[in-house]
Amino acid sequence: MIETIGIVGAGQMGTGIAQVAATAGYQVKMLDLKDDLLSAAMARIRASFERQVNKGKITVEERDAALVRIITGTNYQLFGDCDLVIEAVVENEAIKRDILKKLCAHLKPTAMIATNTSSISITRLAAVTDRPQKCLGMHFMNPVPVMELVEIIRGIATDQDTFNQARDVVAKLGKIAAVAEDFPAFIVNRILLPMINEAVYTLYEGVGTVGAIDLALRLGAHHPMGPLQLADFIGLDTVLSVMQVLYEGLADSKYRPCPLLVKYVEAGWLGRKAGRGFYDYSQTPPVPSR
Repeated sequence: MIETIGIVGAGQMGTGIAQVAATAGYQVKMLDLKDDLLSAAMARIRASFERQVNKGKITVEERDAALVRIITGTNYQLFGDCDLVIEAVVENEAIKRDILKKLCAHLKPTAMIATNTSSISITRLAAVTDRPQKCLGMHFMNPVPVMELVEIIRGIATDQDTFNQARDVVAKLGKIAAVAEDFPAFIVNRILLPMINEAVYTLYEGVGTVGAIDLALRLGAHHPMGPLQLADFIGLDTVLSVMQVLYEGLADSKYRPCPLLVKYVEAGWLGRKAGRGFYDYSQTPPVPSR
């Protein structure tokens, strides 16, 4: 039975997972490299809870009880009593593999490991651990407190009990599970990211401006936000990483990352988190950067 959940990474995804897990009644242990990163993460969680209180979605008592359940730290020993640890760091396979190797030495034998990867092979990541049968993918959508879906992905060695417990956790978090096979980018990003990449090609080839492309998809396809705006929200470095996984993993030229996307990432124009991407966020409202 899962009672305590560990989270590696206090970024946007890690804090979102911590918030929903604590709200659902789990004890939460969240780790990152530095105390200031954890302090900033807790400030974001408090602000998110405050918005939920103001909207009447949770009570003040529920907020306070959830916050008490979250413990932070910078040492992997924090995870000694965890039943499940979710890795939620940057979409970089080398970094994830290194973390998973370090993590195993501090876990009890029965602990499960999940990765929040949006594209990387679960089988390959699980293979670096001492318990591939207890590893799987739990891909949360961003922003975690709002989005209903979690993709569950089994690696080739994942056992049925681990899969069943992961489904139970997803349900207790108030989310809905979609089961995906262990292929590059799974379901959501296999479909969504090539669409975004094609929108970047449309800009690159001069078919439309940033504003025209986003307007066309918002009004013409009833998307809640345009593909270039969405790319900025996701982070252009993440978009590029997923496209590279698709391109390398499936060996199909239709997944080739657009050169303009590569150029933006090289420039550090990573989207909203960097203050500039396809839009310039130094202005209110943001304006297209080209």
